[in-house]
Amino acid sequence: MKILITGANGFTGMHLCLTLINKGFEVYALGRGERRLPIMERLNYYSIELTSVRSLLKIFEHVAPDVVIHTAAMSKPDICDRHRKECLLNNVEVTRYLLEASRHFPVHFIHLSTDFIFGDGGPHHEDDIPSPLNFYGESKLQAEKLVLQTELTTTIVRPVFIYGPALHQIRPSFIQWVQEKLSKNEKIKVVTDQQRTPTYVYDLCEGIATILIFKKAGIYHIAGKDILSPYDMAITVAKVLDLDAHLIEPVTSETFPEPVIRAKRSGLRIDKAIRELNYAPHSFEEAVRLSFK
Repeated sequence: MKILITGANGFTGMHLCLTLINKGFEVYALGRGERRLPIMERLNYYSIELTSVRSLLKIFEHVAPDVVIHTAAMSKPDICDRHRKECLLNNVEVTRYLLEASRHFPVHFIHLSTDFIFGDGGPHHEDDIPSPLNFYGESKLQAEKLVLQTELTTTIVRPVFIYGPALHQIRPSFIQWVQEKLSKNEKIKVVTDQQRTPTYVYDLCEGIATILIFKKAGIYHIAGKDILSPYDMAITVAKVLDLDAHLIEPVTSETFPEPVIRAKRSGLRIDKAIRELNYAPHSFEEAVRLSFK
């Protein structure tokens, strides 16, 4: 099975490429700029600007993929709000280009979305009514609609606040930021009034692997089983790594004025994934321990 993965130079994309290679798949990784992935057998890398339709079509013709996993996105809400045309191009139009290229083979199209398509009142089920609070969430919802309209076999995967082990040349996740600051005895301020269901990146990769192996179509929430605030997460990192939790100051989101609205109580319910994919996520504490082994 030949699997084409976009966003391969990103945190999630790189972890996913390595996970699927280790499961014996042939992976064709698409990323922007120079290769950050290690040289491995059956791991092919293509530097590409996904907004170039011609470049995309050439790669599809060369690879003839069986599965496309679209992880690439413009994902920082503040930047998306300031650069809306660029956001729509990268999050909506690129999805359209990929779907059109996929239609010629056809492929199983797996699209990585986000809990940002919802508003407050989480954790949310798959069939809850979307109500994005910012432009990033709106762009990802538009992309989802394109995926749902195609005649391809498609799956939409929604994670939340992805974290996990640091990888070479990749910007680390929240837990590494906490570890770095506390290790230097630096004080940090972390919000208490936002609730999430943070997703361990390897749980996400395993969920996606199950989806492609068994050709599961539809919408699946692949997130963590714990409902936590960023402050709760930081305290857990300090506990696991035996760092000074007194350096972590609890604050509200009003401490960090932001140009976009974020949900106070977000997160996703994972009952469907547990039932249909045999999804068994780690607890946040377990996953933090694994991330720093």
